Amino acid sequence: MKPIRNTDSVSGEWYIDTACINCGASRHVAPELIVERNDKSVFVRQPATPEEQLDAWRAMLVCPTASVRSETKQPRPNAAIFPQPITSDVWRCGFNARSSFGAHSYFASRPEGNLLIDSPRYAAELVKWFDGAGGIAHILLSHSDDVADADKYARRFGARVWIHREDASAAPYATDLLDDGSATNIAINVRAIPVPGHTRGSVVYLLDDRVMFSGDSLAWSPRKKDLIAFRDACWYSWTELTDSLSRLATYRFEWLLPGHGWFAQLPAEEMNSRLLALVARMRQD
Repeated sequence: MKPIRNTDSVSGEWYIDTACINCGASRHVAPELIVERNDKSVFVRQPATPEEQLDAWRAMLVCPTASVRSETKQPRPNAAIFPQPITSDVWRCGFNARSSFGAHSYFASRPEGNLLIDSPRYAAELVKWFDGAGGIAHILLSHSDDVADADKYARRFGARVWIHREDASAAPYATDLLDDGSATNIAINVRAIPVPGHTRGSVVYLLDDRVMFSGDSLAWSPRKKDLIAFRDACWYSWTELTDSLSRLATYRFEWLLPGHGWFAQLPAEEMNSRLLALVARMRQD
């Protein structure tokens, strides 16, 4: 069936079709080009520079429904598209999976063994890149919603797979089950912190007291210019999530990399104060 162009997209070469599920992933990688309109992502203007062409390609490859399209075949940029560098040792994988409703996943380079945090869809392009980066030692799953093709990557790289016991039915191949209580050390300076709320077995992962992978428990809102939690997508308990985020404020981090929503980098002290303020608002909600 031929894709139907969403007429809310600006006229021109690039467009988004009506199969868009409004996961937001394309907006996160091409924020100057793509916006939300009528509960869909649409191009608000066409790319005008090589950098914006690269962003349009990122939007196309990140989209879980292949809804980001061009009217004619576009030449692929002569630059790396995905994985996309975020910090010096963390990349956004791209190739988001529809089974995860377009959630982002991340790759972290570690001397003692690389990490895949949540999973993209299985893509030969990523497998080749992961191979060149030294493979994957651990796959860290934040919760049941975002496992995608973790099993395929685990088999390909012989990786250990971590998930909380309460969400383990989503990954029966997991090698390591996390429990409630204090943080679990996965590897050197890599901790798993249970945060029940979004799901009963939600977990965040903290690297080097610097980078927090928050799954669907915490994100940044550019509209509010503040930290947010998703009340409308809290499948287990808003009260539990509030308590979990309160406990999370005892940890130090500067980078927040979520599965859904926007990432943020703030000084650790500001991140902490904003998290405590979010918890206070949640207690009144």
